[in-house]
Amino acid sequence: MSPPSEDSEPNSTGPPDRQTLRLLERHLASDSLVAETEFDPDSYEPRLLHALLDAGQYPESIAAARLDIRWFTTGDFSVHYVEEHDDETLWECRWDRHPNSHNSRLHFHQPPDAKDVTDLTLSSLHPLEVYSTVLTAVDQRLESLWSNQ
Repeated sequence: MSPPSEDSEPNSTGPPDRQTLRLLERHLASDSLVAETEFDPDSYEPRLLHALLDAGQYPESIAAARLDIRWFTTGDFSVHYVEEHDDETLWECRWDRHPNSHNSRLHFHQPPDAKDVTDLTLSSLHPLEVYSTVLTAVDQRLESLWSNQ
């Protein structure tokens, strides 16, 4: 007997949507806030997309910032924003759509530690619309960081 495949599980997010990950990578690579993009494990079989943000656009107290993106053929996704501060603390949040027991399928893990979760409503689940929502939130976070300097 063989184990069930990822896409046969009723609560599974399914296999990675490589086409969507590549689409998102092209958009991120052209964004002025993004310093570098990288697929994990590689560009041939991507499961995760990392976007390293330009630390020069952040206040000095932020050592690094990144987006980690997973997208699945089921339309489920996870977009995780992480700031690494000089004092080694993290500030993070996450936009998720996946089967779970803690909230609705579409939900948001709130900053600063992504532990508190609230249901989320988006006008569209198209990858570029989700991308736009996330980048708008990152821009607002960046403005907030600078205004608190």
